[in-house]
Amino acid sequence: MSGRFAPKPAPTRTTTRGGDLDVPSERPDLGLTLGPLRRGPHDPTFRVTPTGEIWRASRTPDGPGTVRVRAHGGEVTADTWGPGAAWLDDHLPALLGAEDDPTAFVPRHKLVLATHRRRPGLRLTRTGLVLESLIPSVLEQKVTTTEAYGSWRTLVRQYGEPAPGPAPEGLYVMPDARTWARIPSWEWHRANVDGKRAATIVRAARVAPRLEEAALMEPAEARRRLELIPGIGPWTSAETIQRSNGAPDEVTTGDLHLPGIVGWALAGDRTADDAAMLELLAPYAGQRHRAARLILLSGRTPPRRAPRFAPNDIRAL
Repeated sequence: MSGRFAPKPAPTRTTTRGGDLDVPSERPDLGLTLGPLRRGPHDPTFRVTPTGEIWRASRTPDGPGTVRVRAHGGEVTADTWGPGAAWLDDHLPALLGAEDDPTAFVPRHKLVLATHRRRPGLRLTRTGLVLESLIPSVLEQKVTTTEAYGSWRTLVRQYGEPAPGPAPEGLYVMPDARTWARIPSWEWHRANVDGKRAATIVRAARVAPRLEEAALMEPAEARRRLELIPGIGPWTSAETIQRSNGAPDEVTTGDLHLPGIVGWALAGDRTADDAAMLELLAPYAGQRHRAARLILLSGRTPPRRAPRFAPNDIRAL
C-alpha cells in the first residue's frame, strides 16, 4: 500500500508579512518558532536550506501543500504550492506566531530573563492541524527520540507522497488519515513501532475529523478531546496542542527529563518531579509552556549521572 501519487501542478502563491509579525528583534526567528515542528534532522516533512529557507509539507483540509518561508529584515516571504496552498497562506500568520503574545510573558528568574533577552524572535507557532503533531508525538511515547524519528521517517516516506511544487528532493507530505488507519501490522513492526503505539495511531486516525476540531478549541478542552482516545494521555496531548493550538500555558507533564531540567535550572534540584516542576513554574501561570521552552533554550541542564536510555529495536524480535 502506498499513498504516493504525482500531484497536479498548482499555481504559486506568494505572501509577504511584515508589521503583524514584529518582535523585539524586528524579525521573527524562523528557526526558533518553527523548530518544534521538525521531528529530527532528517524529517521528510521539514527542510532547512543552507541559506536559511524553511520548507514544510503539510496535509491541510484542502489537500497536500508545501510552504517555503524566508526572512528578510522585518519581513517574511512565503511561497505555497499544491491543493492546500490557499489554506497554508491563510494560516501563515498563525504558523509564524502572529497570534502569540510574547508581551504577556514576565520573566521571574534571572536565567529565564537572560534567555528571553537572547531569544527575542521566539514566537509560539500555531499550525491549526492536529493529526500532523499527534502522530509523531504518539511515536515518541516511551522510546528514544532517535527511535521515534526513524519510525516517523520510514512511515512518511513509505505511505506519504512527494510534496507539491518545486520542493527539495525527499520532501514528503504525511499520509492521510485513511492511509494511517490501514497500515498493516507487519509494516508498523518494520518501522520499529510496537503494537500499543500503532493501535493508538489507528484509533486516532479513525476519528481524525473529530480530533481536528480540537484545533479551534480552547487548549484545555482540546486536550480533553484528545485524551478520550485510549493511549493518549497528558504527555501526548500537551505535546500536540502546544503545536496545533499555539498554547502558551500547556506545559508537558509525564516527561522523563523535563522536571529535572526545570528543577535544576530554577532551584538546583535535579530530582524534581512533575509536582515540583509545576510548583516552580507557578509564577508563570498562563505562560508555563513558554517558560519551559526558554529554560530548555538556556542550555542549563543537570550533569548526567545515569547512562542514556538504550534504544530498543523491536524489528529484531
